[in-house]
Amino acid sequence: MAGHSHWAGIKHKKGKADKQRSKIFSKLSKEITVAAKLGDKDPAMNPRLRSAIQAARSANMPKENIERAIDKSSANTGSNFENLRYEGFGPDKVAVIVETLTDNKNRTASNIRTIFQKAGGSLGTQGSASHNFNQKGVIKIKKDEISDEEILELAIEAGADECITKENTHEIQCSVNEIYNVKKNLEKRISNFISTEIEWIPLNSVSITNEQQDKLIEFFEILEDDDDVQNIFSNVELRII
Repeated sequence: MAGHSHWAGIKHKKGKADKQRSKIFSKLSKEITVAAKLGDKDPAMNPRLRSAIQAARSANMPKENIERAIDKSSANTGSNFENLRYEGFGPDKVAVIVETLTDNKNRTASNIRTIFQKAGGSLGTQGSASHNFNQKGVIKIKKDEISDEEILELAIEAGADECITKENTHEIQCSVNEIYNVKKNLEKRISNFISTEIEWIPLNSVSITNEQQDKLIEFFEILEDDDDVQNIFSNVELRII
């Protein structure tokens, strides 16, 4: 739900986001509910909730949906969601990390394993794919929010490790433990954020053919159709075909 490690960039350019708007809203709502349940209901006091709400706004989720998701955190006492990570290799041995938010890990594990197997891939143990990646805090901002020079200076002041300007976005990378401190410093100058997430960034990206890419994107789409899947990362270099 990023071009280098995460396939969101290609998905949005191919128009998949519009077709799956309700599913995207559902996943964002789940994250808001869990963030509100685990911490303060006030976004100002809960960085995870604040980031979840900002991501929802970037996806144009209606305000009433956001408020409903926060309210659900109080009513939904019966469900305990947990974040679980699955690692493996998809079509053509591409390394894949799948992050889920689930209230039934047996169901999720079974579904993810089946999707991998049907695509000719296989699930591995913890660490089997993640050693191909670095885990980083990644904060994305629309390029028209701030100039290239200003964001670079601000990122350094905020304690970030790196600032990468792309076609439509500024991407600020930092250590996982510092993500909310860096974000708090950025918020002194910036109010609109696309997303604030922990991402798996590949140490080395692999290239594939157009035919292999088509097969891989189909695999990603089937994975993302699963209600429990929140994020997908891979070490493949995706291109617009």
